[in-house]
Amino acid sequence: MRLFNKKKRIQYLGFNDIWFSIIGILIISIIANYLFNNLSERKSIELIFIGWIASLFFTICDWFIIRYILIFLRKKYPDFKDDLKRISFLLLAIIIVILLVDFIGGSFLAKFFTLLGYNSTHTVQLKVLLPIILITIMDMAIYEAIYYYVRLKKSIREEEQAKQVMIQAQLDTLRNQAQPHFLFNSLNTLRDIIDQDSKEDAKGFVDNLSNVYRFILESGNTNLTSIKKELKFAKAYVYIQSERFGDNLQMKWNIPENKLRSMIVPMSLQLLIENAIKHNIVSKAKPLIITIAIKGDFLVVHNKIQAKSTKVSSTKIGLQNIKQRYALITNKLPEIINDGNQFTVSLPLLKLSDQKKNYANTNY
Repeated sequence: MRLFNKKKRIQYLGFNDIWFSIIGILIISIIANYLFNNLSERKSIELIFIGWIASLFFTICDWFIIRYILIFLRKKYPDFKDDLKRISFLLLAIIIVILLVDFIGGSFLAKFFTLLGYNSTHTVQLKVLLPIILITIMDMAIYEAIYYYVRLKKSIREEEQAKQVMIQAQLDTLRNQAQPHFLFNSLNTLRDIIDQDSKEDAKGFVDNLSNVYRFILESGNTNLTSIKKELKFAKAYVYIQSERFGDNLQMKWNIPENKLRSMIVPMSLQLLIENAIKHNIVSKAKPLIITIAIKGDFLVVHNKIQAKSTKVSSTKIGLQNIKQRYALITNKLPEIINDGNQFTVSLPLLKLSDQKKNYANTNY
């Protein structure tokens, strides 16, 4: 039977209530015996014991009937929104059960003892039943309090797990979004090389592109990556772009050795370099100088704005992608400054401990 099965008891009640039931029944039976019987009129231990046995019997009946109703109501109304309805039905059930069992049953028991030759002092009055009802309600309130706490804890845990799954899915989407974005822009570069240079240069570019893309695929399942790994990828990307721009694209790297283990969002540095190249003039007359340095707790990417005369088509993925991924992982967000002359993006340097608590485990 499920009521005598420990696993089922915990499932429906929130805890193993064996000792709680035993102690509760004993306490209520002693109180009931005192209320229902005039102990001053007891002439023997036998009568006192018989009176207590009668109270114990009715208390056990009350307890397990109400307990069964309590479990039935929890199965029928399991949601938080139904708590008021369930508790109202339970209170009504407590009153009805005690009235039926103690009032009617007690009256029959008193007559039964009289037929056996005992002068029963077991009296049943509604005003005497009131304290029994109140005590029983308090005991059932303990059941409800524990049940509410267990459900609330479970609900919070499930909500956190749902958030983790959702956040991980969003990160996967954003991360996977960034990879085609890189390929899309690289193919545009390849097209320009084919238009301007020889087939051999194009072949060399494709070879380098395949190596870079292999690096993307190998590290693409991570949500945080070290500065060291990101620099390796970014420099490989710059090498590919140098096939097209030569000395017109100049990079200044200022990354201390002791910061290489700090972490950032993967491909974020590459996306910022890509955006700078895409939206600015890169020519012999106006070489594009991109500075990448560590300042405090940020990786700073900086360039002078030298906007192209013709509007460049954009997928609008780069900066937004980076900001969204940082927002999902941590409370430390990128800082973007555009004063019309200089464009600066500062990426927070992260540690694993900087991740939000509801964020799923990070692979790195």
